[in-house]
Parts: sequence; structure tokens; C-alpha cells
Amino acid sequence: MSITRTGRGRSTVVGAALAVSLGAAAVGVSPATAEPSAGAYAPAAERSVVVLELSPATDTAERSITALGGRVTAELPIVGGFSAVVPADALVAVATAAGVRSVEAAPEISFDGAYGQGSGGPSAVYTEVVRADRAWAAGARGQGVGVAVIDTGVNAVGDLAGRVSHSVDFTADQDGVDHFGHGTFVAGLIAGTGSTGAGVRGIAPDAHIVSLKIAGRDGSADITHVIAALQYAVSFKDVHDIDVVNLSLGTDSTQDYRLGLLNLAVERAWTNGLTVVVSASNRGPDAGTISKPADDPFVITVGAVDDRTTPGLGDDRVPAFSAAGPTAANGLAKPDLTAPGTSVVSTRAPGSLADVENPSARIGTQHFVGSGTSFASGIVSGAAALVLSRDPGLTPDQVKARLVDTARTGPVTDVHRVGAGWLDAEAATLSTSLRAANQGLSLSRGSGTLQESRGSDAVRITTGTVLDPLLGPLPILTVVGGDLTAQNLLFDYDELRSGEWSASRWYESDWSASRWYASRWYASRWYASRWYASRWYGADWQ
Repeated sequence: MSITRTGRGRSTVVGAALAVSLGAAAVGVSPATAEPSAGAYAPAAERSVVVLELSPATDTAERSITALGGRVTAELPIVGGFSAVVPADALVAVATAAGVRSVEAAPEISFDGAYGQGSGGPSAVYTEVVRADRAWAAGARGQGVGVAVIDTGVNAVGDLAGRVSHSVDFTADQDGVDHFGHGTFVAGLIAGTGSTGAGVRGIAPDAHIVSLKIAGRDGSADITHVIAALQYAVSFKDVHDIDVVNLSLGTDSTQDYRLGLLNLAVERAWTNGLTVVVSASNRGPDAGTISKPADDPFVITVGAVDDRTTPGLGDDRVPAFSAAGPTAANGLAKPDLTAPGTSVVSTRAPGSLADVENPSARIGTQHFVGSGTSFASGIVSGAAALVLSRDPGLTPDQVKARLVDTARTGPVTDVHRVGAGWLDAEAATLSTSLRAANQGLSLSRGSGTLQESRGSDAVRITTGTVLDPLLGPLPILTVVGGDLTAQNLLFDYDELRSGEWSASRWYESDWSASRWYASRWYASRWYASRWYASRWYGADWQ
């Protein structure tokens, strides 16, 4: 299949050559109709890891992994390494192999959304609350702007018909289909067209969605998928006209952002021209509950407000689940601003896990209702697309400044709960300010471990030591039993509807039994042609 898209002065053709290079990871324009694939799974005797390299510009470490019986599944120059599947009994040898700086087990991540209406009832007035309708009247509808949704996939159904320009599946499903329902819901808030006639429309109805699927039916994902998707967004941003990245996900890690690999990855996306919008987390209301990578000072971190189904701000409130700053490790002011995120109505993914488990959340046949900072993040991503459709030359720092500087003051003024205030999409879009945010900030060096970025879910044991040339013998940490257990944050929907929030209920889906990590989920090693050959990581950032 060949896709031609023209936007923001760029005309590109995605043809057979790219399709071949992507292999099975590439999915067509309308993934909603694709049949699920069983995928290829890593045997239980193998482990999925991230290998950080001493010299990322060489293939010394890759050769070492291959010689030890492992295989590279994805190059990740965005963090100076690659992901791989290695024999379980070779972990110690891998960690001490030539060219290897460190080896990390692949951690998980959770999404910040729940389904079912809150005490105020379903709300579809969010476009009026944030004044997106006024931006449309001024001619800004997100045209020519692409938003990469790194999530559970996006189905081109209902109001999203024709809005998904490209889809890549980083999971073993290899079908691009949103079997969980979260990504489709988020995408509807960003670019839903209102074509179903129900009066439900996204903030930027003329923007296009690039779906980067990182989680399967149970909604579980890990940081390696997120980093790989960020890598893809950076490397193919011109091919698919990607301008904004939405991350409605996070971990509870309290690691210093200057050390985090995930922080490093989002900052690399940011400094390569992508405006990154991240949900604050649903772990509020206590201070220090901002998730990672929302704790990063560069990105746009979004908290949620309850619009009470009215366009005015006077009766709005901040729901208890919305995370509060300052950030736990660095004491940084977060979130940056807020947007509606309680009982908002968006696109339904029929047959998905969220849809099946929450029938009371269905609104007619095409829509669904949900709450969470995930969805507030989607609304702000849509607003960023409006800003860029009117002024495509802005940098991410300038986009952030316009969104933050034009935020409206609402009934809650605690900066640790609402940041600069309520999103005003019209004012941000019509602003002519060229002020750049983030001046004087320190970039992450990514010198910490993935386990630290992962947060509290890891159970680790020492299985040996690695001789570090600077620090001497260091322990090798792995997960008890040798397997990872995917965990996904669940909410008590009865408590949610009554205004309470249960954020401590976790379940174990034991995906180690099915190993939804594909043994070659990058199929024909579409990084093998070294498409990052411009050596953009060659600058001194290692």
C-alpha cells in the first residue's frame, strides 16, 4: 500500500520500499478491520532486555549479543542502545560482553484512564470549555498536523474514520488493532471529526493520527516499547508529518529526571522538533504524585478538571485522582496546565476490553465515557495541533509557552494541582507570542537504569556482578523467577462514579505465560538499514 500526504509544505510518499523495510510491523491506514495475528513469541528460556552501548555508533555490542545466542529486536539510538532477546542463562555474559555498558530488564508502564461516568454525568462540552470551537471559527482545525498517539492502538472507527494516516504495531499482535480501547478513546478527543452526527468532536478535527501501538488487549506495556515508539516518531516525523506526540501513560518512578532513560527519550523527541504532551497521572491528590515522564520539565504535563457538563469554569473542580506536584525527585512545578478529564465522551472501540468490561460506559453505538488525565492530555494534544496548524514554524518550546501563557484562571488556583490554569485553545492558537519556554533547563543524561525509571513494580534479586571500569563490581539485577509480570492499574468504577478513586488495585495478568513480546517484533529488522545513519546521536549526548 502506498500513502501520499501533503501537509505543512511537505509532500511525502510512503511506498513499497518503506513497507518492505518495516516488514510485519507496518499496518495499513485502517487497522480496525485487520484480523489479529498470533505473532511470534520469545521462548520462556529467553529474556527481553535493553542493552546500553559503550559506543552507540558502532555495532560491537550487537555482534556480542548475536555471538551469545541473542538477537537484536530494535535499535534505540534515542537512548544509545537497543532492545534484544537473549538466552536466560547468558544474562551475566551479556552484561560483561564487549561494547555493552549495561543491561536492563524490560519494565512496564500503565495508562491513565478509566471508564464509566462520574457524578456529573457524561460531558461532551469540552470543545466549548477549552474554546476550541472559537479557534475553528478562526480557521484553525489542525489541518496538516500529525499527532502520534503512543498507546494501545487506534481503530479508525466512528468519528475517527479517515483520520488514521499510518499505524505501526510494536507488540506481538502485529495487527495495529486497539484491543484495549484506550488509544482509540484518546485519539477521538484529539481528532474526532463529528461525522457520526452525535455532536461529539475532537479538539483538532482536521489533524491526522499516527498510531504507534505499544500495548495489547490487557493494556500492559513496558518502557522499551515507549522508547521504540518515540524513536520511530523522531525518525519518521517528516515521512508522516508528525508534529505532536501524545503520551497518556506513565510510571510511579521517583527517579531524578536528569538520570531517567525515559526522560532522555522524550527530551530527544522534544529537541528534534516534536511537541510532547504527557498525562500527569491518576495517583492524586497528594503532592509528589506526578508520573514519569510527566515529571520532565521540558514536556507539557497535563492535569484533569471536571467541567461539570457546563461550558463555564465557575462550577469546575479538580478531581481527586488528578496528580499533584511538585515532582517527587526534583521538586519541579507540575502540572503545566489542565483540561477536562472527567466523564468526557469520545470514540468507542467496540469489542475492546474496556468496551466489554464497562457496558455502562457506552453512549449509543459509537461513543464511550471515561475519566483520567489520559484524556485531558489528549485534549491538550489537540490544542497543540490547532496552534501548529495556524503557525507551523513554531518550536515545541514556543508551542508550550503559548499554551501555558494563555491558560485561564479557574476556581482552583493551587499551582500544584492546576499549573497555569485551564487550557484556552482559542487564545493559544491566536497568540502571536514567540516566547520560548524551558530556557536554562538541564537535559537528562540518561545515566540511570530502566528499572529505576520503571518505579515500584519491580521485584529484583542479585544474580551476579558486572565489573564497571569506573565503579568496580556492580550487581546484576533481574526479576524473581526470571520472568516479567505485566501489571495494569485498575479502578473501582463504583467508587469512581461516587466521586472516590481507588488507585491501589493492581492485578497480575501473567503475560509471561504468553510472552507477547514478539521474537522479532521489528520483523525484518527495519532498523538494520541504519536509517539513523545521519548519526544524529553522534553529538556529545551519550
